[in-house]
Order: sequence, then structure tokens, then C-alpha cells
Amino acid sequence: MNFFDAIFQGFVQGLTEFLPVSSSGHLAICQHITGMQENNLFFSVMLHIGTLTAVIAIYFKLVIKLFSSLVNIVKKIFKKQFKWSEMNGEENLAMMILIGLLPLFALFIPIPGTGMKIKDLAEKLSLDGYFIVVGIALIGTSTLLFLGNRAKPKIKIIDGKKYKKKPRRRYNVADALAVGGAQCLAAIFPGLSRSGSTLAASQLRGINRQVALDYSFLLGTPAIVAAALLETKDALFAANGGASGVNFFYVISGMIISAVVGFFAIKIFKWMLTTDKMYIFILYTAVAGVLVIITSVIELITGSNLFTGQPLHF
Repeated sequence: MNFFDAIFQGFVQGLTEFLPVSSSGHLAICQHITGMQENNLFFSVMLHIGTLTAVIAIYFKLVIKLFSSLVNIVKKIFKKQFKWSEMNGEENLAMMILIGLLPLFALFIPIPGTGMKIKDLAEKLSLDGYFIVVGIALIGTSTLLFLGNRAKPKIKIIDGKKYKKKPRRRYNVADALAVGGAQCLAAIFPGLSRSGSTLAASQLRGINRQVALDYSFLLGTPAIVAAALLETKDALFAANGGASGVNFFYVISGMIISAVVGFFAIKIFKWMLTTDKMYIFILYTAVAGVLVIITSVIELITGSNLFTGQPLHF
């Protein structure tokens, strides 16, 4: 890895981590085209921490309030004063974020007879032999974005008259689990956007789109922290992907780029959602998915990578 590789990867990570186009899918596409299947785990973790910085920079005040709310909830529980129905908005949001993280524990369930856990499927499916999975997942992202964008307010009838319900601004347990489940699936399948799938899940549950987007970004924050903590030890001591031999100037440069680009990516995403320009992401992921599938079908027939000419890896 050289300086320009670090800058490029930081740019791609910051842009695709938050825009609903799937960072894992684009990483798999880049690796497929270039033939580079090995990944520097330490550098990858550091880039994710860079994008985490972007989220905290935008939601700093709210993150502090949510942390304070969690402390208050714990105090109320120990004093036996906690009542679920009496939680204020910030306490509810903090609790719903915790509940939304629960489905991620399913990633650590062992797959019988394989020696792998469910989370290990993501690395397996990123190999060029499974390139078609990336294409299918990208189309899945496009479909979810389309359904979420078309989600309409429910109708309620009062005295025989029909009224449109306003989108909800408060999550319940079912909402949080549904969004958490979407985030869990996005962690498995490269090409399935985390931000896009969680946003769509919230919209399909009847949540206000801006509230849904904020929840999506906030839900991803502890997930990124957990992933970084779990992988740092492996990253530091891995034979091929550890920190030994890494140029820390390149690493820091990549982190800064991913943080700056990620900051503006969040701003752009919020603006595009407000101005009803989600169709751009819907079309982009659909076209990208179709192209990947066509490429993969040709490769499966020939048995070799269309770009590098090398045999497919499974």
C-alpha cells in the first residue's frame, strides 16, 4: 500500500459507509477488478474509526444527551423508580438503540460443521467466486430503498372519515428489532447497504424519514466501536493483516480522509433525503447490481475472473 492507495481507500470508505450504496459491496468490486483479495485488517479498522469520527462530529450533542439518558435510566432502575411508559424522548431513543443492537449477537452463532461463525460469511462471500452475491445484494439494496421511499402513511378512520397518520417520530421495540435485523443482514452480505437497509426498515415501519436516518447513523456508531474492539487484537497480531510493517503516516492519512469525506457524505445524504432525490441511489445500486450479475454469470461459465484472467476463488 502506498500513500495514494491510502487516500483512495479512505475516500471510498468515507463516501460509501454512509451513502446507501454499500461500502462492503464497493470494496468487493474494487478487489474483484484489481485481483487484490488480501485485506489489511488493521488499516480497515482504522478507516472505520475515521468514519466513526464523522458521526460523532455531527451528532456530538445528541450522543452526549443519549449517554446521559442511559445513566439516568440505570439510576432509576437501582432506585426502583424506572417506568417504561414514562421515558422521555431521549431515554426512549437511547433504549431503542440498545435494543436495536441485540440482533448483532446472532453474527456470533457458529455454523454447524464449518468451523465458522455467521459473521465469517461476509469474508467468504467477498471472494470473486461469489461475485454474483454482491450483485444480488446491490439489487436488494435498490429494492429496499425503493420500498422505503414509497412507504405511505397509514390511514385511520375517525367518525367514518379517513385521515392520514403522520409518520411516527418515536421507536418501539418491534421497530428497533426490525432495524437491528436489517443491520445484521447488511453485515453478512457485501452489497447490502447498512445505512440504506436500516433506513428503509424504519420507513416501512412508519417512522419519519429524518428520524429514521438519524437513528440509522446512531445505531451504527456502537456497532463500529464493537467491531473495532473485537478486531483490533487480531489486526495487531495477524500474520498478513496486522500492524507490523504498516506505515502509520498512510494509516493516519486514510483515517483523516475517511472522516472528512464521511462528514460530508452524511450531510449530502440528509439533504438528498429531504429533497426527495433518493431515486439516484435506487437507480445506481440497481444498475450496478445488474452489471455485477452479468459479469459474474460470464465468469462462472468461463471459470475465470473477467478482469484478471485468474481462476475464480471459492
